[in-house]
Amino acid sequence: MTSIETLTLDVADLAAARQFYAAAFGLDTLLRFRSAEAPTAGFRGFTLSLTVSQPADAKALVAAALEAGATTLKPVTKSLWGYGGVVQAPDGTIWKVATSEKKDKRPASRQVDQVVLLIGAADVAASKRFYTGHGLSVAKSFGSKYVEFATPSSAVKLGLYGRRALAKDAGVPEEGSGSHRLSIGGDAGAFTDPDGFEWETVS
Repeated sequence: MTSIETLTLDVADLAAARQFYAAAFGLDTLLRFRSAEAPTAGFRGFTLSLTVSQPADAKALVAAALEAGATTLKPVTKSLWGYGGVVQAPDGTIWKVATSEKKDKRPASRQVDQVVLLIGAADVAASKRFYTGHGLSVAKSFGSKYVEFATPSSAVKLGLYGRRALAKDAGVPEEGSGSHRLSIGGDAGAFTDPDGFEWETVS
């Protein structure tokens, strides 16, 4: 079963990135950082989501991120699907913090239940075929709108969403160009997907 073990972010300041992610989300062990200033503008075509158990946890993580230097794209609020908000890290990466629960059942914590990488695909069906051809199994699929892959042993869950829909969900314009500033490390081999996301082999 294909798994994602690491996510590498290209950042201008390695020390600042490590400090931010340790303080904001406690993800300094999952994330890797590479010093790079590849040209990029606008939406980078992906978001990273942190799913948590209850609204208080979402509030706590977003508050910690803002205190560490993130900016608000969508304030934490209740919605039909649950509760959550969207922030942008100082390095430009967009993070969504969300829960399907609408009521708190215990004191707030900053525990993250799941990390989800959502790729904004130009053609979800074509990207789905590409990834299944590289050994990933589909867990959920909603036509040409959304695909979630089965990665039970993975540190990161992978999904595909239409680029426009993903940008709207993040609260940003869909236009963007240049580097994604993201590399995905796993056991599927080294390749580049149809939307330009690079995969690296992690032993």
